[in-house]
Amino acid sequence: MKSFFRPVLCVLLATLGSSTLAQQSELVRELEVGALFTSGNTDEHSLNFAGNISRTQNNWEYRFTLDGIYASSDDETKGQRFYGVGSANYEFSEDSFFLARVSHEDDRFSGFDSQSDFTLSYGRGFLQARNDMDLVFNTGIGIRWSRLDGSDFDEPILRLAGEYEWILSNSATFSQELAIEYGTDSNIYRSDTGITTQVLENLSLRFSLRLKHQTEVPAGRDETDTETAVTFVMNF
Repeated sequence: MKSFFRPVLCVLLATLGSSTLAQQSELVRELEVGALFTSGNTDEHSLNFAGNISRTQNNWEYRFTLDGIYASSDDETKGQRFYGVGSANYEFSEDSFFLARVSHEDDRFSGFDSQSDFTLSYGRGFLQARNDMDLVFNTGIGIRWSRLDGSDFDEPILRLAGEYEWILSNSATFSQELAIEYGTDSNIYRSDTGITTQVLENLSLRFSLRLKHQTEVPAGRDETDTETAVTFVMNF
């Protein structure tokens, strides 16, 4: 399945790239960075980052996101993860859409060499009458590909996901993303909760809590990973 995911990801990135060159004015770009460095009795370094590029053209929306974390203590790596998602979204109407999505995760301490998935989904939006809230659900089927100790295996999955956004004030926004991926071998649950406060016109401060739970993991690994972060978000 490795040969399957590479071309799919390349197509999504190429589509996004060509659209980017076509009309720069329709781009939305966001960069999120947070870091911590200490020295003395304990020498620790941590960096977490996220990037988001999206573009809308007619009924299509293209999006690519990448987030990661790196942490070390006394010159020993304690955490290293990269997670990328590419998607193409076609709107049938104001409140319904079709979504093609591909993702790849490389988590050095998860026990897996890497995990990827590709899904096709139908989605629907709610709360269109509200100016301060937005709610979207989508459900679909696909394939998850995993690599463990140099061996590859795949499994069909059912993916359910939802996104909720609440504009609390002119400068504060609450967001919640949930995703459930049911597989024949294991299930993955993801949650991303955040509050973003605008500091300057193009600069915000974000408090976030991310959770990932996988029901079946390699021996000696925890089923649940938690990330709590305070980061600066730049829009340009």
